[in-house]
Amino acid sequence: MTGPTRLGVRRLLEAHGLRPDTDLGQHFLLDENLVDLSLRAVDVAADDIVLEIGAGPGVLTTALARTAKHVHAVEIDRRLEPVLTEALEGHDNVDVHWADAMKLALEGLTPAPTVLVANLPYSIATPIVLESMWRLPGLRAWCVMVQREVGDRWLAVPASALYGAPSVVVQLVAEAILRRPVGREVFMPRPRVDSALIALRRIAQAPDAATRAFIRAGFAQRRKTLSNALVSAGADRAMVAAGLTALGLSSTVRAQDLTPAQFLELRVQVPWTI
Repeated sequence: MTGPTRLGVRRLLEAHGLRPDTDLGQHFLLDENLVDLSLRAVDVAADDIVLEIGAGPGVLTTALARTAKHVHAVEIDRRLEPVLTEALEGHDNVDVHWADAMKLALEGLTPAPTVLVANLPYSIATPIVLESMWRLPGLRAWCVMVQREVGDRWLAVPASALYGAPSVVVQLVAEAILRRPVGREVFMPRPRVDSALIALRRIAQAPDAATRAFIRAGFAQRRKTLSNALVSAGADRAMVAAGLTALGLSSTVRAQDLTPAQFLELRVQVPWTI
């Protein structure tokens, strides 16, 4: 990895007469030390294929291009094309996909990504990370800047207020290797929420679609017992009862009381279709 070259977000944007569009969730990172940390956290290497969602003015994109074999940079805002072109001058290993990341066929990216590194628009952080876990089975790691509460939800422990279906799925697939709070002052413009840099390492392939639906159904009615929530979603009551008994769990247990591993074990016991 070569030494960092600073682009200067403010300079780039001012040179092109542009300002971030907050309607698109644009809060550009000013502290380029955090860019370096993002790459180090997941050991971006010369043979990695990196997926970046929300390329913005290209500060992270450029750092990735200097380090990785190839970069897929996704950006929805075509206003940023001249900024990205300037930032990426001399780098021929970047494909810029001008698209809505939520509509992009991630499975069709060639070469296939091995790492996801991004300063994510907060409104799409959870669906992008979750979908990448099963749509891109070759991803080995993620390092993403997200709203702090979102990161806390992913890493929440059972029985806590933030623990839910995303917590279960994320923790079945990956382990956290970095959680760093990030102040609002390092963004332009300043967001109205706190942020965190979260790095994850894959430990397993994502559960199948039926299992993911099973987990969502369990949390769909948090005030109900898990048994009643699953039965309301179509599960056989006797099968659910037998599964809970096999795991040594009470019939009155709620979804938030089960660990991710227990959810997976219960799913094995309970037939489920979508």
